[in-house]
Amino acid sequence: MKKNVNLATTYDVTSTYVGEHAQGYVAAALLSAATIESGAITVMPNIKYQETLTKLASSGLIKNATCDFDAQGTVTRTEKVITPKELQVNLQLCKKDFISQFEAASMGYSAHSTVPNDFAQYLIGHVLGKVAEQVEQNIWSGDSSNAGEMNGIETEIALDANLPAAQEGATTAVTVGNVIGTCLQPTVNAIPNDVYGKEGLKLRCATNVVKAYIGALGGHLGSGVGAAGTNDMGTQFYTGGDLTFNGIQIVMCPGMSDNVVIATTDDNLIFGTGLLSDQNEIKLIDMADKDGSQNFRFVARFTGVATYINPEDIVTYGITNSAN
Repeated sequence: MKKNVNLATTYDVTSTYVGEHAQGYVAAALLSAATIESGAITVMPNIKYQETLTKLASSGLIKNATCDFDAQGTVTRTEKVITPKELQVNLQLCKKDFISQFEAASMGYSAHSTVPNDFAQYLIGHVLGKVAEQVEQNIWSGDSSNAGEMNGIETEIALDANLPAAQEGATTAVTVGNVIGTCLQPTVNAIPNDVYGKEGLKLRCATNVVKAYIGALGGHLGSGVGAAGTNDMGTQFYTGGDLTFNGIQIVMCPGMSDNVVIATTDDNLIFGTGLLSDQNEIKLIDMADKDGSQNFRFVARFTGVATYINPEDIVTYGITNSAN
């Protein structure tokens, strides 16, 4: 009598993507960071090793007209060199911890309809989603002296003596009761006149600041809005849409430290990376044929740097500047 033998399904997850072929995966990890995805920072891709940011300042350009050409005014050119830091992800995971969820999804029994049918793609997506969360934190509060981190914008600006002292706000903890009067309004008041009204000007806020602002607009503790909140709707007014303060867009940046707000334009903040660089690499290595285990190893290599061009165009709240 013939017997049916059910063999366990095996998955060969060994895949390698290097350089340009890794672009889609690396881009998914880096560009899906919340700050980048919202457009609150300018992405400068394809930096092989270093990039020079040029800053121009000019004065006295206009003079009384004459019949002759007479060079007038002063143009000052300064440079800032940025070098993306090389970073990597090395993980060893067990396939059996993922296969049951993957099989359910691929057979249609899962509510997670976004899980792809290819096991390798599923694993890459899972890991790179976590990488995006860490990149978001790195952009703002990362410290290159820590392993696996690059300097964040908060870290750099806290040491920059060129940030005008009048544009450095207090470090008071933000609450529903003080978010408007102590945090947001003084920040807007300190924005230089030649920056106020520019395209791309945004208030980039830590998550707890946004939560406090929504609570204030909902009428919690009054907060100058009134106990009934915006449009007398109380806490029902907010349904996840855009937020503004005095006409300036608010962007929530989860990677920011608590109680931090940074006001500047999009083009003044830079995230540099080498999306097409040969240094980019994604590998999934199945260890079954090598050591008989059910483990696989995940390797990712990429580069990144976060910075700004003009500190004079930045207003901060909640950052202590040790250089001033």
